[in-house]
Parts: sequence; structure tokens; C-alpha cells
Amino acid sequence: MKSYQDAYGRQVFDYLNGRKDVAEIVERDDGFFGVSAGAKYYFAPYREWHGREKKAIRYVRGRVLDIGCGAGRVSLYLQKKGFDVTGVDASPLGVRVCKMRGLRKASVLPITKVSFKLGKFDTLTMFGNGFGLFGNPKRAKWMLKRFYKMTTNDARIIAESLDPYKTDHPDHRIYHNYNKRRGRMAGQVRIRVRYRRYVTPWFDYLLVSPQEMRSMLKGTEWEMKHTLNSPSGAYIAIIEKTRRSTRPHGERAE
Repeated sequence: MKSYQDAYGRQVFDYLNGRKDVAEIVERDDGFFGVSAGAKYYFAPYREWHGREKKAIRYVRGRVLDIGCGAGRVSLYLQKKGFDVTGVDASPLGVRVCKMRGLRKASVLPITKVSFKLGKFDTLTMFGNGFGLFGNPKRAKWMLKRFYKMTTNDARIIAESLDPYKTDHPDHRIYHNYNKRRGRMAGQVRIRVRYRRYVTPWFDYLLVSPQEMRSMLKGTEWEMKHTLNSPSGAYIAIIEKTRRSTRPHGERAE
């Protein structure tokens, strides 16, 4: 990623250095623009997390890989709790921010480059709609099979998504139909992120319902055990291997 493309990293870097007028603009390929929760959310301390996130973090155990670690919100919390955490993100400046904030292990790595070379993990975390990083169903299945090989027998994936169908916004409903006509999933959005003069390349971001996620897991040897839901349609799935060992569970975060 070239420096002028790192819109995410620049906004969190500016926010860390005291700039408060930070707004993240998300542009969709149908011309729709929206403003995200932005940098304040990416730095939110545990006390300001959503209830579903506070519940989900308790399922963490053992060695952790935080995929799409952003500014280090989840990684730093777990590190403080004593977990061995590695954060990875496609944003070079975002990873720099993580290190500036004290994260001991952080690497610039897109999700497609995550592999066994990083070692074995007990928990993979994908907070902040992290399931969307898969981009499309085919890549999701491919990556989930790779995740299976780089995790311990009773590993967990804690992945957040947003049910795209839980909306009354007419522009979003029109986009769902537009996607279906193109042979894509309704929530397979193509977007780019803008901040000041920085803009990312276009990329696919996958939003799925719990039913769609459950279907996507078939054939990957992972299964959804349950979900932690919210009225907004955002939810976190607790995903475990279909074939698990009987060794004792590791430490849980509190």
C-alpha cells in the first residue's frame, strides 16, 4: 500500500497526535457516500465498547491473532490482560500507531497473507465487522480452511459482521438488488475509504446475515456455536472447529 492510499492509517495517526476533526468517508461503487464511526471508535477503551463486544472478549483464550487490528483497540486490551497477542493489518500507518501505543507484536499483513508462518493460535479475533475482510464467499471459504491449519485443535474465531438485510434505508435495499443482478451477495459491497487527500484502492467488503455466515462455514470444518446480537443488526459469531480435542480450555479474558 502506498502512503497516499493509507486513508485509514492516516486518520488514526492524526487522531493519536491530537487532531480531532477526523472524519472517515466510505464511498460505495454505486455513488453512495457515508461517514463511519471514525477514529474515536477505533481508540475506544473497554468501558466504551458495545455490550456484544464485552461479552465476546470473554471467549478469548490462549495465543491470539487479532486480524485487522486497526489502531490496536482489541489487541492492547488483551495484551494488558496478559495474553500473547499478535496484531496484523493491511495499513502500514495503522500498525505503526499500534506500536506507538505499546503493542509488542504487530505486522503489516493483509488477511490474504495470514498463514501458518505466523505460528499456531488458539483464538482469532475479527472485531469491528472483521468478517467483512474476507471480501467474498469464495475467499472466505479458502481463508477459513487456511485458518483451520494454523490453529490449535479447540481454537475459536470471534468474528463480527452486520446483517445487511436489517435496514430500512432505500439506497441500501436498491444496492442489494443491484448486487444480485451482478451475481454477487446482497451484502458484498465494493467500497473505498477517503480521508482528506488520502484514498484507498477499491476493495470488496462482505456483510452477511447469521444464516449466510452459517452456510459459508459448511465444508470448512468450522461451525457457528452461537451469536451475540444487537438491535442494529450487528452481531458477533463464536465459531469453533467441528472436530475438537478434549484438552482443558485456556485462560479466558475478563
